[in-house]
Amino acid sequence: MFKKKALRINTYLGYGTDTLFRATGRALEDENINFGKNQNIFKTLRNIYRQFESDEIRNTFIELKLPDGHIIDTKTDQEGYYHIQLNNTTLSKYKDNQGWITYSVSYKKELQKKINNKNNFTSQMLIPSDKADFGIISDIDDTIIHTGVASVFKWRVIANTFFKNFDKRTAIEGTAKFYNKLHSGKNSGTANPFFYVSNSPWNLYDYLNEFLKTNNFPKGPVLLRDFRTPFDKTPKPKTPHKQSEIINLLEMYPYLNFILIGDSGEKDADIYTKIAELYPTRILAIYLRNVKHRRKEKRIKKIIHSFTASPILLVQTSEQAIEHAKNSGLID
Repeated sequence: MFKKKALRINTYLGYGTDTLFRATGRALEDENINFGKNQNIFKTLRNIYRQFESDEIRNTFIELKLPDGHIIDTKTDQEGYYHIQLNNTTLSKYKDNQGWITYSVSYKKELQKKINNKNNFTSQMLIPSDKADFGIISDIDDTIIHTGVASVFKWRVIANTFFKNFDKRTAIEGTAKFYNKLHSGKNSGTANPFFYVSNSPWNLYDYLNEFLKTNNFPKGPVLLRDFRTPFDKTPKPKTPHKQSEIINLLEMYPYLNFILIGDSGEKDADIYTKIAELYPTRILAIYLRNVKHRRKEKRIKKIIHSFTASPILLVQTSEQAIEHAKNSGLID
């Protein structure tokens, strides 16, 4: 008889307000994925395979415990996800100096035998300060990490994702320096909130989160999308994932203006300029890293030439972005 696998809960860093608690995560069988450094290619392949081959725990009761002792009962959906949104007026008392609130998630006691004594999974939710200078929303692939989304048949995406462990991936030169300057802004006493938005699936959350930590990027929610298989019959979202997530942030924090960072490889320019036109005065700047693809570069320059809603810059290096941000009074 096969031994039953232990269970775990993947808790994703989230965001909310002083009075609104929001949480997202996924209940899964524990595939014993090890994101240690200096792994060989076979262990990397095994880890990636196990992330995509994940076995979700459907329709299962779990509970969240907030720092004020409040218990929230919820149930996972058909893909093992849980999504919680709850009004709570005591949250602000429990923020750390960066605006993070820590809470715990656990399975209900009926599943205790399958959990192998571990039934406490911690996560955090970000509450941006109303004194922040601005927020920053950044793409990930080919914006801060070399991925190759613009490559023919996306072969570089496959090679980089499946054959390289997170510690072997290369951060775009100077991006961590630029991002930390934006995080500090001009008011060193208040952290400007960071949000990372990507079209990558939630299966890669741990991988991308380890990459961000290893390369000293500012901590922030990583907002990914559900992995769709060729057999997925659920309706496709009408609004592109990135556009939807950015609009959610703008609506969640009406007092906060934003900087948008992406690249010229895919649709970032189209999405960002559309959002800036929908929310005039809210987008302080748009930075697009040039992926050095002649046809795409020509198209992006055409978009930039006719766009006037907010400052927009196609940059070759992070130093160019830093210089522009300094001249614009965004950073010291």
